[in-house]
Amino acid sequence: MSPLPPLRDQLARHGIVADKRLGQHFLLDLNLTARIARAAGDVTRGTTIEIGPGPGGLTRALLDQNAHVMAVERDHRLQPLLDEVAAHYAGHLTLIWADALKTDLSAIGPKPRRIVANLPYNIATELIMRWLDQINAFESLTLMVQSEVADRFVAKPNSADYGRLSVRTQWLCEVERLFTVNPRSFVPPPKVESAVIRLIPRPSPPADADDETLQRVTAAAFGQRRKMLRQSLNRLAREAGFADGSVLCTETGIEPTARAETLSVEQFCRIARAVGVSRRAASR
Repeated sequence: MSPLPPLRDQLARHGIVADKRLGQHFLLDLNLTARIARAAGDVTRGTTIEIGPGPGGLTRALLDQNAHVMAVERDHRLQPLLDEVAAHYAGHLTLIWADALKTDLSAIGPKPRRIVANLPYNIATELIMRWLDQINAFESLTLMVQSEVADRFVAKPNSADYGRLSVRTQWLCEVERLFTVNPRSFVPPPKVESAVIRLIPRPSPPADADDETLQRVTAAAFGQRRKMLRQSLNRLAREAGFADGSVLCTETGIEPTARAETLSVEQFCRIARAVGVSRRAASR
């Protein structure tokens, strides 16, 4: 079979340019797409789900690794390009024309499922938070996001980037920042650097907690991150049946004058467990 035409030629032939409204920045650097595909590990088993394939640069790299790819794309302008890719790799690429924010990826294709994607900047965090709700449906997530967003995923306590996203993600997954991507790798180049991160779901979280309660605790704590926990957790503590935030902290062995960014994931889980137990006791 004759080789596929270069991505730039395909885009020019069909008169397609990136749509800013969709947060599109086409990834045309084939060395980079191959590197991302390799970072996803063994893609020969099960299903590889790609979000926003664009003209298909990363798609080609994954297919070259013998992956079975289910690609979710909402921009129908790209159909002629992606149809060419599907025909070239017969039986290995399925195109799903849908909005990723409205698509349940946990039911797509046979297990093991993994997500590999260059995510649109404007919806990346929202997508990942939704996938965390169903994280046990996936073997791994290998994702390109804005560099500053990647920093938030891997941030440790006592750093400016550490926050709600850090706590929940690290509670559910092993998170690794793999490498930084220069803006010149994209067409058009974004104004910021990007980074590739990999999330591997944990067999079980490192500390017990109810996910919803943990999110409520981190929302309260980081919602007023400059305040001491005895203040930022006051309302949540009283709703859970504690006298105030100081009592909640003291009963969980945490210094009431501490601030949210100093707490470990395990300490947030400790607070969440105390809140959950107290709420259940109050409702009896």
